[in-house]
Amino acid sequence: MKIAIPTETQHGESRVAASPDTVKAFIKKGADVAVEASAGKGASIPDEAFAAAGARIVQGGFGDADVVLTVRRPSGELLSSLKRGTLLIGGLEPYGDKAGLDAIAAAGVTAFAMELMPRITRAQSMDILSSQANLAGYKAVIDAAFHFTRAFPMMMTAAGTVPAAKVFIMGVGVAGLQAIATARRLGAIVSATDVRKATEEQVKSLGAKFVYADIADAATSGGYARELSAEDKARQAALVANHVKTQDVIITTALIPGRPAPVLITQEMVESMKPGSIIVDLAVERGGNCPLSKPDQIVEHKGVKIVGTVNLAGKLAGNAAPLFARNLANFLDLMIQKDGSLKIDDADECIRGTMIARDGALVHPMFGA
Repeated sequence: MKIAIPTETQHGESRVAASPDTVKAFIKKGADVAVEASAGKGASIPDEAFAAAGARIVQGGFGDADVVLTVRRPSGELLSSLKRGTLLIGGLEPYGDKAGLDAIAAAGVTAFAMELMPRITRAQSMDILSSQANLAGYKAVIDAAFHFTRAFPMMMTAAGTVPAAKVFIMGVGVAGLQAIATARRLGAIVSATDVRKATEEQVKSLGAKFVYADIADAATSGGYARELSAEDKARQAALVANHVKTQDVIITTALIPGRPAPVLITQEMVESMKPGSIIVDLAVERGGNCPLSKPDQIVEHKGVKIVGTVNLAGKLAGNAAPLFARNLANFLDLMIQKDGSLKIDDADECIRGTMIARDGALVHPMFGA
């Protein structure tokens, strides 16, 4: 079994789909592992570390690979070089680009989009969305503190008292919970909101105030939030608009895979905030939770800065890459047999749920099977 880890080619992507630890684990299972030269540079993993773990350092040329692991969808050049039946595993960005999916299918690879991992207990160790969102939530607060022109914690000085910053987290998923914890550690007064009533206990357990309108619980069986009714939307918006006026920092995290990001902070809400306030929009890659945010830009509107960094987890590649790599390794373990061969178990929920292409065709029901 030959496993290949190419260098990521997408602009701004600093992560890599393997770590020295996962390379060692693959080799123990009898695999031959090839890592493209400088693949780990952005994550501070030198070629020497991969070589010490037992990998071969190569200059491309993955046509004989049985498995290719990637962080992002591979380039057309790499796709066309792979043999038919190669397992392509990674973040393949399946939503919103049918032509790109068709290209993957046409390459004849068996492709697994890890973003589609079922939200079940057994799949948690393979869930790239959760591992990366955790870091994104942390980084969002750190970036907000960097751009904020005042301190987060309350400080008592001989010249007077510095009040604690007020931080509002919108969306209490993995990223939101980490943002709450991080803002609390920095000494801020933290509040949070979500349309899923069940998140109240989690918010309060982290020492934050839960802000919730009297609406129907919007939680779905998959763990995401369904769209609110018009009446509930208006009620939630009114509550949020009143709360936003008093906040110094807002972190928005509402991002549902495959859908445009819902608008949580309107232009009117932004204009109600104090000059010097900060908004960090984690959903900017899918249109943003604030209509003023722009990908990889800092927009200043009437004294309020709106930070729209795409791929926040990638800014912490030294942590994000090893976690991502472990997610992929745990998934590949489902298909590695005791003799080192590969076997795809179509009955396995995690395998079936993530497979998007096989034998030259799209096979996932969401994308044309």
